[in-house]
Amino acid sequence: MYRRFCRFLDGLYTAGGVVAALFLIAILVLIVAQMVARWTNTTLSGAPNYAGYCMAAASFFAFAHALNRGAHIRVSLLLNLLGTRRYWLEVFCFLAGFVITSYVAFYAIRANQWSHKFNDISQGQDATPLWIPQLAMSIGAVLLAVCFLDNVVRLLVLKRHAIVSDALEDAGEL
Repeated sequence: MYRRFCRFLDGLYTAGGVVAALFLIAILVLIVAQMVARWTNTTLSGAPNYAGYCMAAASFFAFAHALNRGAHIRVSLLLNLLGTRRYWLEVFCFLAGFVITSYVAFYAIRANQWSHKFNDISQGQDATPLWIPQLAMSIGAVLLAVCFLDNVVRLLVLKRHAIVSDALEDAGEL
């Protein structure tokens, strides 16, 4: 049952990575559309703002996927030097990451709620309600907090985390 739940969470992190990739494609489409609009002497108001929203969404949706793929910066050299004490440092680091990202997620959700409550809109030409782009940040922050908690639990229960590879560890195996 627990391993099935772990597979579900891994799928959720992968889905976050796919959503991030779609937002990157949306950035490309917006930039190309803006280029075409300039060539044809038309205006595409709000395109830079929407590209910025897509960039923020791509970043936050990709965080959990990147963590489990070893793309975040980890001090692998220090971890390898610790030997048997590495386990406890990893537990501490994942717990600290969970606490910090939970804090970020909590306040991202609160900011989202306040923006919705006060009908806060962007200051650009697009006049987009800010709770809409902030929603991606809130979801991504919650997903990253869940990913850190998942790695702590996996480390405590299974004695290994879910991070697939580390560049330094992989290079050492050659």
